[in-house]
This record gives sequence, structure tokens and C-alpha cells, in this order.
Amino acid sequence: MNDSLAAVLEHIQSRHDAAVGELSEFLRIPSVSADPARAGDVRACAEWLAQRIAATGLGAEIVQTAGHPIVLARNEHRADRPTVLLYGHYDVQPPDPLAAWESPPFEPVVKKTPAGTDAIYARGAADDKGQIWAHMEAIAAWQSARGGLPVNLIAIFEGEEEIDSHHLADFLNSRREILRADIAVISDTNSFARGVPAITTGLRGLVYSEVTLRAAGNDLHSGIHGGAVKNPAIALAKMLASLVDESGRVTLEGFYDRIEAPKEGERANWGRLNFDEQAYADGLGLVEGKATLGGETGFSTLERKWARPTCDVCGLTSGYQGPGAKTIIPASASAKVSFRLVPGQDPLRVRGSLEKFVRAHCPPGLAATINHFAAAPAVSVDHGGRWASAAMDAVARGFGAAPVFVREGLTIPVVNLLKSTLGLDTLLLGFGLPDDGPHGPNEKFDLENLRAGARTAAFLYEALALV
Repeated sequence: MNDSLAAVLEHIQSRHDAAVGELSEFLRIPSVSADPARAGDVRACAEWLAQRIAATGLGAEIVQTAGHPIVLARNEHRADRPTVLLYGHYDVQPPDPLAAWESPPFEPVVKKTPAGTDAIYARGAADDKGQIWAHMEAIAAWQSARGGLPVNLIAIFEGEEEIDSHHLADFLNSRREILRADIAVISDTNSFARGVPAITTGLRGLVYSEVTLRAAGNDLHSGIHGGAVKNPAIALAKMLASLVDESGRVTLEGFYDRIEAPKEGERANWGRLNFDEQAYADGLGLVEGKATLGGETGFSTLERKWARPTCDVCGLTSGYQGPGAKTIIPASASAKVSFRLVPGQDPLRVRGSLEKFVRAHCPPGLAATINHFAAAPAVSVDHGGRWASAAMDAVARGFGAAPVFVREGLTIPVVNLLKSTLGLDTLLLGFGLPDDGPHGPNEKFDLENLRAGARTAAFLYEALALV
């Protein structure tokens, strides 16, 4: 190890307690982008982050979009070194259901995990504030210990990732010249398992829509009108049930027509990962453990999670939800439905198939409406070549173990957006763990992964400088 890296790593190690304290400040800000009442908090979070970045010596500015602001930072650029674009998001998911949290979601607490490790628990701990902070520690270490980073750096931290990055494309297109880079880096994914770091080579796409069936302008008395008026909740339940057949296959027309199957070599590599289905089920707290696992027949659990498309009902609303009884026929019923997509599927074709399906399954006497939200294609990332080789070396040195190649079932639309607007390929280096629980109650980020992530990022910037 050269003296430059030794000094940088020593700086990271010396700041561990301070890093946890500053990450806690970051996590206390309830930057829930989906909640209009939290718009001020989202803005405050952007301002806090910009101030911390500026404290490292980088230039930082807040760019106001038509929605939530973007934090843009950069160091002094030189023509003789590569340019790296670092992307992350400081907005977080809503914390609901609040009653399921063991500690308040915006009051970070460090405590033992079921595995006996120390972790910080709060909304956004893993997705994505903790992973941003690993990079921030590496950046600060290079700036302080060596007088600057070894690469040209452009950092973009947005406040709308959790609401489909509505204004990011306009931002990227409007600043295309100053955002020119050689490679992008995103840390918003996971290790394969504790002690088994990973480089992600594929992400599923997403279609997310809300279907509503309406019977009347108001709820109706079920004693007076029951038997004469169709119940939209029953009709919607039947419609949703018919979206997936008994073998776990989605029934939308043409849904599987263009799917690209994983290569045999990739599937063989997954088979060598020693995936523990029982531990996976236990970690999720499933009601019947491993026996609860399921999905499309004919595929392994990893294939279902990474390389097969799915349909899920994410929310279901109708009628009276309060205490006691209220005898009504609900005026309407609605469901939020998501489809995870794999390479070869077109999100707009899937939307069209969903619209056709709803029209065909809406009974006379009810009116159907569809409100579309997210639509993003699946992502395939090249894990060959010089940039990926540098990333592999950095992960191995930062975590002390060679990384494995995985796909993930989640969706990160910005990967396609960076490619289409800036022509950038992306390295997906995740520092989270599969049991971190993003989007759910009691989200966490292991402190050892914070340290390992900071070390990895420090190694990465040097490795990319040498490509």
C-alpha cells in the first residue's frame, strides 16, 4: 500500500465516531419526498448536505428544480485524469407504519442487530444516506490527508429518487456539458451476504400504477342497496386475483413475449453462491419460514428475485377502516400495483397490457380509472473491462474479500437515464446488507459496512485514477 492510501485509510479510521455522529444528523432530517408536508424538510436536508460537502473543500451548490432540489458538487478538474460522476439520493421513503418501528424512524439509534453486529437504525440508514456517507468519508479523507482526490469528481445527490426522479432528466439535459464524465458510480445496492461483497450487474425495471373501480359518488347503505348495486371492492379483488395464475405467472397479454433469459454461465454462477433459503426466510420474519417462499414455478429463489418479472399488489383501499362496524357498499375501491420487469420487456407495452386487462375485467355497472406512476426498463451492466476491473479490486481491498457478481430485483431508473442523456456506463457498488430492511420499519445500516464502504470508496477513487 502506498503512503497516500495509508494516510487516507488512517483518516477514515480515526473519524469513525464522528462519522456515525454526522450520519445521525443526516438521518434526523425527515426528507420524505413523497409527502408535500415535508417539502421544507427535504430542502433543509439538501442544504445540510451541501454544507457538509463544502466543508471538505469541494464546491457545492443547490440546484432548484421544479420539484425538490439537487445538490451538485465538484472538485477542481484537471485534463490529465478521468472524471467520475457519483450519484446518490438524500430523499427517503415514508416511515409508515410507525407503530412497527422499535425506535422513532427519525431518531437514529445505534444498537445490536440479531447477528450481534452494531448498526444504526433509522429511515434512510441504508437507502441511501448511509451509503452516501461512506463516500463522503472517503472524499473527506482524500481531501484532508492528501490535499485532494486523485480523480475529477462530479457528485449529484437528488431529492426525488423515491418518487421516480421526475425532474432529473431535465437537470441532466440542461447541464450536459458540465456533467461530462468517463464513468458513473452508484452505491444504492447490497452485498450478497454478510462478509460477501458484491458488484451488481443487473436491475429489474418497474411499472407502478393505481387501479380504481367506482360504483357511486358516495358510500351506500348495504341494507338498503345491497343486492342491487355492484360492490367495487369485490370486483377489484376478483380482478387482482386474476392478474397472477396458479403457477405464479402474470396473465397480462404479451407479458413474457420478449424476455431475455440469463446466460447459462450467469445462472451457473448463481448456483455457486451458496444461497441459504432458510436463513433468507428467517431474516424476513415470514409466518411459516421457508415454507412461505414461493413464486413462479420452475425457477430458483434467486432467479425469481433477480431475473423473472413479477406482479405485486402494494396497497389496497376500500370502504370503512375504522373501529367497529359500518354497513356500506363502498363508493370505490383502489389498488396500487407494481410489475418488476426484466431485460426485453418494454414498460410502456406493459402499461398498455394492464389498461387492456382492466377494461376487460371491469364489470358493467362500475367505472375503471388507471393512474400511472413509475415506468422504467430493466438494466444490464457490463462487468467486464477496465472500469469494472478497478471496481473489483477496490471492493476486494475495502471489504477484505473478493466480490461476487449478482443481480438485484430492485429498480434504479437513473442508470438508464445516465446512459441515455450522458452516455455513461455505471458501476453499481452496494454497501448494504440483504437484511437492512429499506422501505420497511426498523431500517438499518451496519457500522462495519459503513467503514468497509468508506474504505472501498477510498480505494475506488485511486483505482479509477489509474485506469
